[in-house]
Amino acid sequence: MSGLPVALEVRPGAGAGADSVTLDYDARFLRRKRLVSDGGFAFLLDLAHTTSLAEGDLIVLEDGRGIAVRAAAEPLLEVTGTDLARLAWHIGNRHTPCQVEESRLLIQRDHVLLDMLDRIGATVREVVEPFTPEGGAYGHGRTHGHSHGDAHGHTHDHDHGHDHDHGHGHHHHHIHDHTHGAADHLHAHDHDHDHGAEGCCGGSGQGGCGCGGHDHGTPEPASGRKTGGCGGGGCCGHGH
Repeated sequence: MSGLPVALEVRPGAGAGADSVTLDYDARFLRRKRLVSDGGFAFLLDLAHTTSLAEGDLIVLEDGRGIAVRAAAEPLLEVTGTDLARLAWHIGNRHTPCQVEESRLLIQRDHVLLDMLDRIGATVREVVEPFTPEGGAYGHGRTHGHSHGDAHGHTHDHDHGHDHDHGHGHHHHHIHDHTHGAADHLHAHDHDHDHGAEGCCGGSGQGGCGCGGHDHGTPEPASGRKTGGCGGGGCCGHGH
């Protein structure tokens, strides 16, 4: 990569440049990479931290030239239905990136989510469009996603089996796929756990979030309303 012009800065929403680079959603999450602009200009993006680039951002080269970021068209699922808030809640409960519009939702193609949406009465069709989902709620620029297919980046498989001898019984088995960037995790959860009085999160001394327990059967909300669990304001951030 030596000898390439270097870009060390990204200016969010700074507008158009003389040239542009078109990347899909996954390719827009990066720190150091050789890129080629739409005009055929090769350069090295070398940022201090892993960054989620967005449509309309401006990559600034050391010599002051700007290259605009464009979102590439990619295979997506368009989700519609009579109760879009309910459908959005179910998608959010699985921590998948979602582009929210007035009359539809857009998500990356995923056979597991497609099956779930079909079972709850959504109308789903395949489209190819730019994907610009909602950013993460905690300042990292990306929503945590559950991977049902290929994971990006290096992965760790954690096998946690823990038994709590408290009461109603189920056994916890977790398998986590983590992609490492700025806290962009891909999780695949398989729950197999014995809980009782403390609930799955445990008390402050249980190694959980310290919420002291909650109902695992968190009901879906009425239209337009979010509840606990991953789709709303639950303490642990996981859907059970």
